[in-house]
Amino acid sequence: MTTTEIRTGNRTVEIKRAEKDMFPDDGITKADLADYYRRVSRRILPHLRGRPLMLERYPDGIDDGRFMQKDTPEYFPDWVHRCELPKEDGTVTYPICDDLASLLYLVDQACITPHRWLSKADQPDHPDRLVFDLDPPGGDFAPVQEAAVLLHELLDELGLPSGLMSTGSRGLHVLVPLDRRTGFDEVRDFARSLADLLADRYPDRLTTAPRKQARKGRLYLDVQRNAYGQTSVTPYAVRALPGAPVATPLSWTELDDPDLGPQRGTLTTIDARLKDDDPWQPALRRGHALGPARRNLEGI
Repeated sequence: MTTTEIRTGNRTVEIKRAEKDMFPDDGITKADLADYYRRVSRRILPHLRGRPLMLERYPDGIDDGRFMQKDTPEYFPDWVHRCELPKEDGTVTYPICDDLASLLYLVDQACITPHRWLSKADQPDHPDRLVFDLDPPGGDFAPVQEAAVLLHELLDELGLPSGLMSTGSRGLHVLVPLDRRTGFDEVRDFARSLADLLADRYPDRLTTAPRKQARKGRLYLDVQRNAYGQTSVTPYAVRALPGAPVATPLSWTELDDPDLGPQRGTLTTIDARLKDDDPWQPALRRGHALGPARRNLEGI
């Protein structure tokens, strides 16, 4: 088995079993995955730094099973940062990816998709992102696009900038940057109230019913990720699905594209998008206070 060495900064990271097929039907190897994350590092690292991670690992490629890992193995090198955070029956020592060397080391460990907290380790109870998860109720993607438009319009009405992302899996995420002054419970309550308002406005199209039997073909406005210890797929992360789709930040104008789908970008096509400006700048550059938006929502 081949070992590839990648030099970054003052470290050399080894990618062992570099020729291992991680996506067998697509001919994408572990070396290809490492090369992708190296190329996209300037875009993805700002979304990873300082955040606890859950690692989605596939030691033998996507066809041979996965495991989800939160606790940092003892054998991880000491230059991969950690944070110990409480859980219900103890603590978890999460890995943190602060630099390219750490990101490449995660690839060597067969991590295809890093899932990040919506808060950072220094203030784990106070998120700097609010996420709405929009998945299609059936095979038609148009309801997801329509829901994203309605959500964007309401957030603008409340004075909250937002960003759009294809998840690389089934749907879209709408993200709101926060200033970390509000705890998870209040953030989730706000998100739920906003979703309830939208569902009341469009009862034939949208619902906040968590049980599938109660949705009756309507799109579910999912706000459950907005909680301590929950994770969301990292922007620019590769998904463990055929074709190696990528969680891709989008511009709001792309919602008008009838061919838009959840797998907008892939590992092999993302380079063309990287040549353009970041579609989330400057909208998501600065976090916003939730208080004024909450008062505006109460007044509607």
